[in-house]
Amino acid sequence: MSDTQTPTPLRRQPVQQRSAKRVELMLDASAQLIDEVGYEALTTTMIAKRAGVAVGSLYQFFPDKRAVVQALTQRNVDRFLAAVSERLAREDPVHWWDVVDSVLDIYLTMHRSVPGFAKVHFGDVVDRQLLDDSRDNNRVIADSLTELVRRYVANPGERLSLVMTVAIEVADALLKLAFAGDPQGDPRIVEESKYLIKGYLAGRLGE
Repeated sequence: MSDTQTPTPLRRQPVQQRSAKRVELMLDASAQLIDEVGYEALTTTMIAKRAGVAVGSLYQFFPDKRAVVQALTQRNVDRFLAAVSERLAREDPVHWWDVVDSVLDIYLTMHRSVPGFAKVHFGDVVDRQLLDDSRDNNRVIADSLTELVRRYVANPGERLSLVMTVAIEVADALLKLAFAGDPQGDPRIVEESKYLIKGYLAGRLGE
């Protein structure tokens, strides 16, 4: 992974448990509102009202709505990667093929069930470099997944990072298509996406 540290969108880190809870309420509120009105119509006043906090309290932690959604997106990324790691540890797969299945299944579950995720994904609707000033959002995900997949590939080499980056870009585009007209994801496009991604990876990583 890159040595570049993801910049925090928070003006200050919540130290007390009460403050941390307040920040979580703001993130939850922003996620709900994004589903309802979209990112463009979202305002800090709306977020504060939905979270049940004063606008001034929101500004103690976030300078604007972009920072709130940046923090929400980072939370989604953290939860996505944690879910992938936990599933791999639990199932202990022996082949990268099973790792790809796990990653796609978790992404699909989050897309269907996590508030705001279907509208924001990993941040591109706001900024292609929302998660890290030096890398595209998909590259941040690809770099993290490369480290997870590396242990399941016989001879990963330096090319693995590029291969994972291409696979993530393709998966992102195809799954957006799958969900464009179906909130649960068109199962036909989902299956074709899995087939295409696995075929590409098999050609680069070996069966």
